[in-house]
Amino acid sequence: MKTQNLRLFKLPPNFRGKPAWFVQLWWLVDSTLFRLSPQLMYQWRNLILKLFGASIGQGVKIRPSVKITYPWKVSIGDFCWIGDDAIIYSLGNIKIGNNTVISQKSYICAASHDYTRPTFDIFQAKVEIGKQVWIATDVYIGPGVKIGDGTVVGARSSVFNNLPENSICIGSPAVKVKRRNAI
Repeated sequence: MKTQNLRLFKLPPNFRGKPAWFVQLWWLVDSTLFRLSPQLMYQWRNLILKLFGASIGQGVKIRPSVKITYPWKVSIGDFCWIGDDAIIYSLGNIKIGNNTVISQKSYICAASHDYTRPTFDIFQAKVEIGKQVWIATDVYIGPGVKIGDGTVVGARSSVFNNLPENSICIGSPAVKVKRRNAI
């Protein structure tokens, strides 16, 4: 019984959103000018991301070890922090609201494969993270997920479904355990 035949896999037209040469240029710039920049050069990294099509708000702090697959599919609001070794796997669009923290080693994934088809088709699914959200360390956020404003996702949680606003959510899969009170 064959469940998948990767020889039949085909990337959908314009899946990356830019020509191959542009993608390769980004990967070259990412591995040198972005990743090798000193820790405190936040504006420099923000400028590089903007030059490659990202929407970056004011006061954003992105660490040099952050990995962003396709910046042109990323929107980050004002005064956000993206921690060390976070992965923004932006095969699809990813939107992060104002005053949101994505802590170290978190993984935001905006695509997956259809495991029910032998062609193992790849698909994009937008991820939306609201404003004033805290994604704690080592959290996985899956394709198509929407996280409501003001929510906290606890360390090492896995988010496969939408999470409501102003909530504390933990676990794998992450579920609401209580309401987050406004300050």
